[in-house]
Amino acid sequence: MKSHQTAQTMKPATAAKKLGVYLEATPAEFREGAVSRTQLDELQANPPEWLRELRANGPHPRPVVAAKLGISISGLARGGVTEALTTEEIEALKQEQPEWLVKERATQAEVRKEGARIKKRNAERAADQDEDRRS
Repeated sequence: MKSHQTAQTMKPATAAKKLGVYLEATPAEFREGAVSRTQLDELQANPPEWLRELRANGPHPRPVVAAKLGISISGLARGGVTEALTTEEIEALKQEQPEWLVKERATQAEVRKEGARIKKRNAERAADQDEDRRS
């Protein structure tokens, strides 16, 4: 008996997330159907014009906006940014440097610094444990 292999598909929202684009800005034909793994791979390897345009100019989903601003998604919410932003709007925020953005960037820098400190501490502990085992 032959096994029938079906193509693995995902919802358009999942595919948009994997592509790093705002779902509501994608073409209707993308939003209305399931996306197969093969289609997703093709979109990543050879992005059509609409995908290149969205990636370059937006509107961008919140994770992309947060990354471009150098803050967390929670920081966006605390700053009152709840909608997708275009690249132009993101650049304007960077130029304006509102107080909330300066604060969130400082917070994010502290989080990264603490993460690096913990990673270093854990690596040192692991090295000490390896050394203890060898002794």
